[in-house]
Amino acid sequence: MAFILTFLGKGGTGRTTLAIATAKKFASQGKRVLLVGQDSSPAFGLALGASVSHDPQEISPNFSAVQLQTTTLLERSWEEVKRLEAQYLQSPVLKNVFGQELAIFPGLDQLLALNAIREFDPNYDVIVYDGEGDQSTLRLLGTPETASWYIRRFRQVFIDSDLGRTVSMLIQPIAAAIFTNNNFAGDNFAQPTRQANDLLDQGKQAVNDPNRMAAFLVTTEDEGAIATAKYLWGSAQQIGLTVAGVLCNRSSDAAALGETFQPLPIATIPVVPVKDWQPLIDALPDLGHTSEVPRAIAVNVAERKVSLFLPGFDKKQVKLTQYGTEITIEAGDQRRNIDLPAALRGQPVTGAKFQDGYLIISF
Repeated sequence: MAFILTFLGKGGTGRTTLAIATAKKFASQGKRVLLVGQDSSPAFGLALGASVSHDPQEISPNFSAVQLQTTTLLERSWEEVKRLEAQYLQSPVLKNVFGQELAIFPGLDQLLALNAIREFDPNYDVIVYDGEGDQSTLRLLGTPETASWYIRRFRQVFIDSDLGRTVSMLIQPIAAAIFTNNNFAGDNFAQPTRQANDLLDQGKQAVNDPNRMAAFLVTTEDEGAIATAKYLWGSAQQIGLTVAGVLCNRSSDAAALGETFQPLPIATIPVVPVKDWQPLIDALPDLGHTSEVPRAIAVNVAERKVSLFLPGFDKKQVKLTQYGTEITIEAGDQRRNIDLPAALRGQPVTGAKFQDGYLIISF
């Protein structure tokens, strides 16, 4: 399994340049590295100084790069959908619809990119993802949690409804008539969703594990860049993504940022000539050391408390609601659903407070 690293920050702060330098640094350490570029314009190849395509290309020893093309990813994924349909349905209905005909609707490029990274994962030690570096990147990485919530919530709502109870009695005989390999038993909804849930759970575990995935904030000394980085820090915590440090780019002294991003480590990246990679590589900190920073969430069953680290937000920007076994935290543009442990399920929230950047919820 690969260690996946990405960068968050305001446009123009040098995220792509630092992503390339990071990939080169890991490759120089003997790790098999894939640099994934979300930008489909020629700018990505120009920054890299090499020709790239929608398939991984070796740039130098241990270092490959790929430039994601949404249309190509869609065509490949659509062929897989049709293959699965032909495998399980006696009369496929999608065989005459071709991927080249399909339009790209908003958000689809992010889903296809996430699936591509998942498929690349087994072949590399490190994947450096150079995405938009903003909320769209966080939505992409938060997809497993979001999709899992939809499956959990709507599946249960449907089962509990009068329509669900009526239809569930008909599903097994209908499925037996349609599917060639039918082995549904018990809860007729369980098996069709179990595989999807298992895949989503793997995605959530990867996002929440600092040894599998992490992000670094990229900023300059510009006030707007600093404010954006801090906002993205708090938003990343909402999806459980570990922010492992701050890279202050094109700077000679980042000491003034220490209080703003406490307790994250801050590295100063100097101004260097264009494509002079070695000074950048030498200035980068140990980007693989990510386990000693604040975790996004901590559960203390003994004290009946759940703590969320939400830097960059105050209590006026946060909304807390509770539905059944889950609590939902809204902060900024992100929403996080937390499935409570068994000892706290069904227990009402008795209080919530902000303390040292943490939202502490009591039961």
